[in-house]
Amino acid sequence: MKNKWLLGVLLAPTLAIPSFGQVSFGVTIGQPPPPLQYEAPPPMPGPGYVWTEGYWVPEGGRWAWRRGAWQRPPYAGAYWSHPHYDHYPDGWHVHEGYWGREDHRDRYWDNHPHR
Repeated sequence: MKNKWLLGVLLAPTLAIPSFGQVSFGVTIGQPPPPLQYEAPPPMPGPGYVWTEGYWVPEGGRWAWRRGAWQRPPYAGAYWSHPHYDHYPDGWHVHEGYWGREDHRDRYWDNHPHR
């Protein structure tokens, strides 16, 4: 009983910590993604929206363009960090875009090597 209580005390804080992790996946496409396409955003649907740029995604062994979209930030002070790509021995990795904090407490770029 004492061990279960101790385990609960140790694990409880992990449930309260918000997740701001990166999502990435490897693909084995021989070529890097094409250059980003410029898209003129359509009119903003309302106040408080942010334009999130389009980007390339792997689809059926090739790169497919995912159009940009207007999104509402999930919390006050959030900023959109656009997707990016890295080449690793197993193929190209697409790091999905994510909402970060304005004070940069997520520090993704400081903690991950990039080329």
